[in-house]
Amino acid sequence: MIGSNMSKSLNEIDFAKRNGLLPVVVQDKNTKDILNLAYANREALENTIRTGSAWFWSTSRNKLWMKGEESGNVQPVEDIMLDCDYDALLYIVDSKTPMCHTGNRTCFHYRIKNDNM
Repeated sequence: MIGSNMSKSLNEIDFAKRNGLLPVVVQDKNTKDILNLAYANREALENTIRTGSAWFWSTSRNKLWMKGEESGNVQPVEDIMLDCDYDALLYIVDSKTPMCHTGNRTCFHYRIKNDNM
């Protein structure tokens, strides 16, 4: 485990705050790059814990999905951290494949243009 020795149970997580969804930040364990921001409901989190692969709730398709089920770009989860308010997750992954559906390593590959800089 990469995180602290403190742990919480699934029953302590505040799924109710955002209508059953938790934001999930996905971070590469080696580079510390932020790869994605996605969402998980309880079932997605349970599947992630059970399988060791990143599962999410697709807000656009309104369905449960495992990252890589179509693309093959599975993201093995090494650790799961819960924030101090018990309503956001951090999946720490051993990423060997692109996270983004565009083929980029990270979904955060656009810089906001600022003409004043």
